[in-house]
Amino acid sequence: MASLLTRCPGLALVAVLALFSSSCGSSVDAVAALEPVDVVTGWFDDGIVEGQKNKLVPSVTLKLRNKSGESLNSIQINAIFRRVGEQEMWGEYFGWAIPRNPELAAGAETSSLVMRSALGYTGTQPRMQMLQNKEFVDAKVEIFLKQGSKVWAKLAEYPIQRQLLTK
Repeated sequence: MASLLTRCPGLALVAVLALFSSSCGSSVDAVAALEPVDVVTGWFDDGIVEGQKNKLVPSVTLKLRNKSGESLNSIQINAIFRRVGEQEMWGEYFGWAIPRNPELAAGAETSSLVMRSALGYTGTQPRMQMLQNKEFVDAKVEIFLKQGSKVWAKLAEYPIQRQLLTK
């Protein structure tokens, strides 16, 4: 075998990569293994900007339940916010759903993941009136997961409810 690998360096590289990839992370598909629970969407009160304007940003909070029979780790999460009827991204959140350590055991849940857009609405009206304004355009959030070198895969999509969130 050693002589074959010496004569075919490409084969040696493939063998090393296969060994490395099988020892890192789980073979379980993150989207199939994780289930969103305790999902809450709304408009987060992001305080006062520009001296006197209220700012509201779309927000989603959820936990992920590991419904597989294996522990999971190193899973990234990306929340893409869009206004309803528009294709372009309005804002996003990017981070770790499950870090490398500690792993998320089979059947366990993550702590609450709070994801907010940096972009939102500003106005001088009281916050509740902003939500009821005739110019207000609703938003939605799409949640994507990625593990290792795999491509991003869509986990879920939720409308952003017209409710004011302060936490």
